[in-house]
Amino acid sequence: MSSIVDARGLSCPQPVLLTLGKIKNVNRGEIVILVDTDTSKENVSRAAESQGWQVADVRPEGEGYRITIKKE
Repeated sequence: MSSIVDARGLSCPQPVLLTLGKIKNVNRGEIVILVDTDTSKENVSRAAESQGWQVADVRPEGEGYRITIKKE
């Protein structure tokens, strides 16, 4: 079961902070982050990788993006 972080409508650094907060709580597994800007997509992906998570999938969804990150 994946956790979802809905950061649509938020400007940086909020999406990154929400993602890092969820990473601290989850430790491993899968997290889906919803963002609505290219900047948030890039920053969230970079932040997740800096914490040892793999960006497994990035796909357009509605007006933004659905980012799936994973950690074993």
